[in-house]
Amino acid sequence: MPAPYATHPETSRGRRFEEAGSAHRSCFQRDRDRIIHSSAFRRLKHKTQVFVEHEGDYYRTRLTHSIEVAQVARTLARTLGLNEELAEAVALAHDLGHPPFGHTGEEALQELTAAYGGFDHNAQALKIVTALEAHYATFDGLNLTWETLEGIAKHNGPVTDPVPYALAAYTAEHDLELATHASAEAQVAAISDDIAYNNHDLADGLRAGLFTLEDLKALPLIGACIERVDSLWPELEPARREHEALRRFFGLLVEDVLATSQARLAAASPGTPQDVRMLGAPVIRFSDGTFGELKRIREFLFHRMYRHWTVQRMRRKAGIVVRELFETFFEHPHLMPDDWSRRCGACDTERARTVADYIAGMTDRFALQEHRKLTDPMVRS
Repeated sequence: MPAPYATHPETSRGRRFEEAGSAHRSCFQRDRDRIIHSSAFRRLKHKTQVFVEHEGDYYRTRLTHSIEVAQVARTLARTLGLNEELAEAVALAHDLGHPPFGHTGEEALQELTAAYGGFDHNAQALKIVTALEAHYATFDGLNLTWETLEGIAKHNGPVTDPVPYALAAYTAEHDLELATHASAEAQVAAISDDIAYNNHDLADGLRAGLFTLEDLKALPLIGACIERVDSLWPELEPARREHEALRRFFGLLVEDVLATSQARLAAASPGTPQDVRMLGAPVIRFSDGTFGELKRIREFLFHRMYRHWTVQRMRRKAGIVVRELFETFFEHPHLMPDDWSRRCGACDTERARTVADYIAGMTDRFALQEHRKLTDPMVRS
């Protein structure tokens, strides 16, 4: 039974460009399907999560991460009586705007475009689904519902000044009300992102040999999970031991969010989806205790994984690639494919935004190939 504060397809604010409805799918199911079939979604297969795509076949990419986030979002939404399809659509779209090389690529583009409006991956995701995807006969973008666009724009909560360039440019067209919280379904997608990366970054760090389960024993939450596994299976082989500990950690986070969110929703007693937006605080969240303990885990990962010298070396090389691509295309836009160079316009801002859009759409491997073509005389263009 849907909760009174769940978002209902029949009361959706609709799409910017009117379309006939589907006899078999709700409007949010259609959003989900359009996202899955988009070019930007397919490119996530070869985009960095933490480790650059070519560093190993078993590390998470933006695509596998997005699928994991969607799986968590469906579970949370179903249990809380929310609209599962809307939560899934927002979860699948939340990382569409990430450039190659993960946060390294984003930081480089932000620095390079600072004088032209900057770069933000949430804003870029909104630009992709409202403008850059160009497949449909009668509109640019994917023509998603207002509710899905809201969830993408406010993936990290309300947006306050300074509003990122792409958000400022596109939210006015769609009336996305940036200052309020998003729907409960969008909040579910956001916290599902936190659950997924807290779990899989530990898994990827273990696989990369940056730390061991023994190192994790001293940490909150995961340490207790390891102890529980060891008490049940004292002689368990290492790979199974890691998996059993991490799946318990994963389940612990999900259960904490469900218990906390159910209590907050009961206390707030919102009667409509709009009531959730106007509460002034998120209703879908971790408990204070778990949130604080996760901060300790993130601090551990920051020092032992994100700032490990091997990761830092690759970050530096990736930053150089993005910087040199941007500088080359900005100075010589004719070196981009014709359909991109024609978009550059006459002013520096238009050119910088176009170059940023082109680079942001690249996969890790394509960015490396483009850089090699532009810098290595032995490689044919």
